[in-house]
Amino acid sequence: MKAFVTGGAGFIGSHLVDRLLADGYHVTAFDNLTEGKEENLKHLKMNKNFRFVKGDVRDADMLYKLLKEHDVVFHMAAQANIRKSIEDHYGDLQNNLVGTINILEAMIKNNVKDMVFASTSALYGEASIRPTPETYAPIQTSLYGASKLACEAYAEAYVQFSSINFWAYRFSNVVGERCRRGVIWDFIHKLKKNPGKLEILGNGKQSKEYIHVEDCVNGILTGYNKSKERVNIFNLAVEENKTVDEVADYVIDEMHLHDVKRVYTGGERGWIGDNPIVHLDMTKLKSLGWYPKHTAEDAIRTTARWTLANG
Repeated sequence: MKAFVTGGAGFIGSHLVDRLLADGYHVTAFDNLTEGKEENLKHLKMNKNFRFVKGDVRDADMLYKLLKEHDVVFHMAAQANIRKSIEDHYGDLQNNLVGTINILEAMIKNNVKDMVFASTSALYGEASIRPTPETYAPIQTSLYGASKLACEAYAEAYVQFSSINFWAYRFSNVVGERCRRGVIWDFIHKLKKNPGKLEILGNGKQSKEYIHVEDCVNGILTGYNKSKERVNIFNLAVEENKTVDEVADYVIDEMHLHDVKRVYTGGERGWIGDNPIVHLDMTKLKSLGWYPKHTAEDAIRTTARWTLANG
């Protein structure tokens, strides 16, 4: 099997590349290196079943040429910064939706059957039903979430007039080794600058799920290998929430700090589009036999330790 992984040098993408190679795939990692890092893949340089190509999903011609003779596309590439979307109103459209359409077109032209898509829990907005099932109809609260929902909708429509099969995974907060963004990364770098004070966006009560990247990759491949509908939509999270204050507790403990003053910017959310509570219903993926090996606390602490050693 030959897999094409967009965003393959990124945090989740590089871990997925590792797993696919371990499972016997031939893998092409494709990344424009805006967010991805070549160092995430340096350990694969001598692997004969791996190649890296620098490129952009907005380049339709390049995608058409590269997708020949592949069996599946794992589409991990995205503009995933909700705060950036407030300033750049076209970035999510071009990078996420247009990029996804370019891949779908290249798949049709090259007779590539399967697309596995990294979606997001952000598309649920501020859900009134929790745990939130895949069937929930949301009101959008961010351009990023809206773009991911649009990507899913376009892919589902492509299924109707092509031979493409589609899997989408709505992630909660994915953390772990190689994660260079998000609340854990931010807290550690703030505390390195000033060990006595920590600025916390919002009120610290925002409640999210934190899933280790190993469990995320296992979930992706469990759904892909076991669910064989033409359209397959899954939540992917751990059913265990942690508040931002609890994340701060773990980070401060891992840094062996004491008497850290917490300064809150106030309000229920850290920024526009930050959904204060995310709690996903995991019944569907668990019915296929998937379960997380890491607790939320373990995932957060592991990420903190890696960041302290590498960040």
